[in-house]
Amino acid sequence: MSIKVSPFPQTSHLIPLSQAIEMTVKYRNDMESILDPEFRNKAVLPLSETFNREDFDRLLDQAGCEGIRLYYSMDDKSKLHMIIVGVNDRNEDILVDQNALIIETGVRCPQTCPPASPLNS
Repeated sequence: MSIKVSPFPQTSHLIPLSQAIEMTVKYRNDMESILDPEFRNKAVLPLSETFNREDFDRLLDQAGCEGIRLYYSMDDKSKLHMIIVGVNDRNEDILVDQNALIIETGVRCPQTCPPASPLNS
C-alpha cells in the first residue's frame, strides 16, 4: 500500500452537526457488518472514546505543536483504541524520546457510555 505524505493541513476540519449525525448513524448501523464474523458482537469497535481536556492541553502546549493526529490501534483483545499525538508544522509526529506525550486510555463506549446525544442515539 502506497501512502502519500502531505504537508500540514491548513484548512478547517469543522463539519456541521447534521453531517456528524449522518456519519455516526451510518457507523452505528454498519460497524458490525464490516467485521470478520469472529469479531462481531465483541465490542471490538467502540462507539466513542472520551478523554480529559488536561491531556489535550498538555499535548497542544508542546513546543512546536500545531495540531493533533489520531492513530487507530488495537489492544491484545483486538479492541480498537485511539492513539493521539502532537503534530508540528512539517506534519511530523512530535515524538522526541521515550517520554513523548501520547494520549490513549480513553473511556470506551460500550462499557462506559456518555448520556444520549444526537451523535450517539
